[in-house]
Amino acid sequence: MQKKERVKAKKRLGQHFLTDSKIASDIVNALSPNHRVIMEVGPGMGILTFFLMQLEDKEIHLVEIDEEAVDYLRSHFPSLVDRLHRADFLKIDLHTLIQEPFALIGNFPYNISSQILLKVLEYKEQIKEVVGLFQKEVALRIASKPAKKDYGILSVLLQAYYDIEYLFTVDEHVFSPTPKVKSA
Repeated sequence: MQKKERVKAKKRLGQHFLTDSKIASDIVNALSPNHRVIMEVGPGMGILTFFLMQLEDKEIHLVEIDEEAVDYLRSHFPSLVDRLHRADFLKIDLHTLIQEPFALIGNFPYNISSQILLKVLEYKEQIKEVVGLFQKEVALRIASKPAKKDYGILSVLLQAYYDIEYLFTVDEHVFSPTPKVKSA
């Protein structure tokens, strides 16, 4: 089987593939080391997956809705085929995939990032940590403090269960296709 070289980004899925290995490494290194199980949402072409695979003694699960990306991931990460789930993260029952606590990571599609965070809250007893790349405005909003302009319901809910930290800003030019906004 010939390895597929690229995945065409689909606008309807909000795909903007991260292309900078240094940033991908920084995102993965932001994960706390004490999680045995890690789920990546929307791995696309696997730039975060590559660095997740470097972590020792971790069980990595991938959830990807795009069939073309799933085919790409199967050919480039054959050791993960049994834990590569072609599914819509927003619609799956996470308890059926993983029965123990886990960390969630991803370069989340901007158009559904708030819904992803609401799903995280739904599984807050199981999802112990989230490290994600979001549209900058969403990251600022969820990390916002009380009495600040960006502080809202998502800030309140997430901060009630998680310690939120804004780590760094990511420029548009490190994505393909290039988004019109910054990420964080």
